[in-house]
Amino acid sequence: MFSKQQIGSPDTALVVGLGRFGRAAARRLNELGVEVLGIDRDPALVSRLALELDNVLVLDATDAEALDQVGLGHVTVAVVGMAHVEASVVTVLKLKEFGIKKVWAKASSQTHGEILHRVGADHVIYPEAAAGLRVAHAVARHLIDYFEFEDGFAIARVTAPPSTWERSLAESGVRTEYRVTVVGVKREGEPFHYAEPDTVIREGDHLIISGTKPDLDRFASQG
Repeated sequence: MFSKQQIGSPDTALVVGLGRFGRAAARRLNELGVEVLGIDRDPALVSRLALELDNVLVLDATDAEALDQVGLGHVTVAVVGMAHVEASVVTVLKLKEFGIKKVWAKASSQTHGEILHRVGADHVIYPEAAAGLRVAHAVARHLIDYFEFEDGFAIARVTAPPSTWERSLAESGVRTEYRVTVVGVKREGEPFHYAEPDTVIREGDHLIISGTKPDLDRFASQG
């Protein structure tokens, strides 16, 4: 067990639940230079990350006394990726009681997510639903990748439609015709670059676009 003095810098992130979702979050945070404290009640899951993270503990996050022994004074953000509904709800509640400023929590259903919000979760993630939406848009609307925000705004990656080939963005009028903003362009064998009005689009280019869902669909489905 780590003492309170051993855990945390001002940038420490707590990841609770080290299944696939939690491990992916912990690893990526670590790669981004964020100090991570990972905890799970399953020793086997903890052991998978023990060689990658400095701070990994076998601990029941629903146990307030156990959390208090760890010392969460330097933890400013937490990610709760537990699969068990009751355990995730109790954990979010405990973490907010400990004063964690931002708590992200994974939900398995809309009802689960609503409960998480009610007990204090600042952000609720629906990974399976989000993945399903991305696949559906990719299949139906020729979108390579898709990310939707709660207010109807979305960002997507799409193969450049024929109407944009061999023309600059100003000439093709993507913004005025479709109300879609081309954020950047990725061409095979070349690095990504941000789009400008004089950027010329070639056949096969991948465009990073933003806008409302209907506008993105309309732009991506042409031709």
